[in-house]
Order: sequence, then structure tokens, then C-alpha cells
Amino acid sequence: MSSPTPDRFIRDADLFAARQDELASELAAQVRAFVQPRGDERALDVGTGAGALALALAPLVREVVGVDRSPELLAKARERAALLANVELVEADATLLPFPTDSFDLTATIRTLHHVARPELVIAELARVTRPGGRVLVVDQIAPADPLEALALDRFERARDSSHARLLPEVDLRQLFEANELVLLRERYDEERRELRSYLERAGCVGPAQEAAMALAPDGPDAYIARLAWYLLDYRGAS
Repeated sequence: MSSPTPDRFIRDADLFAARQDELASELAAQVRAFVQPRGDERALDVGTGAGALALALAPLVREVVGVDRSPELLAKARERAALLANVELVEADATLLPFPTDSFDLTATIRTLHHVARPELVIAELARVTRPGGRVLVVDQIAPADPLEALALDRFERARDSSHARLLPEVDLRQLFEANELVLLRERYDEERRELRSYLERAGCVGPAQEAAMALAPDGPDAYIARLAWYLLDYRGAS
């Protein structure tokens, strides 16, 4: 059974969807260049939210299924996908996907793992439902290598957003990939400068909570630089 949807995703579904819309064209271009789909794949987007990645993939693949545990966000995704015949949207838990083994040619999750208490289960499920020789795309903010810096960053992110669980350092992600027979094909790292007050407001962090979070900001009260990692992996498991 899936865990409850974080309150802010219910309360701020419109704001979350609008933010995804702002980034839609940029995301589509990034996915096309980085993943380089053939065009005949059956794809899965885990943690689709308002459908940003599913919609970016739709023109590039044969079929795409988007999964999220929030019915409010899935309603926004269905509005956006209404004219697309090759998009299906399903309410489900990322740690227990309702699909048979080897169901997809391409599976993906973007900016989801740090919201999940047990991200290793998400990676295991992505591998399970990917056919041998298929591809897995994982994109998320990564933690600093220094454990104390990572703890401080997680403390700030939880003050901003109660749905935040933990950022994984790159070494942990690579260990999860290896444990699930996922072989790295290519990687990319982006630095995102986040203006602090607007970043907090996007999570509904206002008033005294905002001031408390700003006091924990890792780079001072104006902005901080987040490191985002992209990984494209080949699933080498046996069916």
C-alpha cells in the first residue's frame, strides 16, 4: 500500500503543475539529447507528478506510462495529456509498481528519489520492470560527499519541505545501480542556482517557517547551488 501523499502536493497541485509547465520545453530538449530514444520504446515515468517527463517522452517513444501516488497531480497530468493517444497515467507506489517483470524498454525517474524513505526499492523496481538490454534514466539532486555537509543540507531541505527524505551521495547511487545490474552508459552533472526566497515559497514555506529555513541555508540567505546528476543505465539482468 502506498504511503500518504505529502500535504503540500495536495495543497499546491496547481503551483507544482505550473512549475513543471515552465520547464517543459527545456526538459524535452534535455531528454531527447541525453536519452536518444529510438522511437519504438515502451517507456515508464515513475513519480511523474503533473506529467512533465511523460509528456516530454511522448513524441519520442511508442508508448509511455506515467506513475504517481498523488491523484491530485495525476489529474493535472491527465489534463495535459488529453490529446496524446500514447500516454497512460496510473496511480501507484514507486516502491511497488503494478507491472510485470520485463514490461518496459525504457524506465525513468526524475527528482523523485529524495522524497522516498527507501530509494533502494525504487531503483530495484525500475530494474525489475525493465527488459534486459533496456535503459534506465535516473535524475536527482545529489548530496555532498562530506557527511556533515550532507546532513546540514538535508536539515535545510526538510525545513523547506516536509516531504524531503534524504539526498543520496553519488557513491550510494552507484552502489544501488551495481546491486541491480545497471551499467552506466553516460552521465551528466548540472549546477542549479536557486534563489532562496522563491525556492522556499514554491514549497509553501512562508512566514516563520521560511525564516527558520533560511537560517539553515547552506550558502547564506540569498541562494545556493544544487548539484543535479543525470544517469543513463543499461539493465543487464537476465529475464
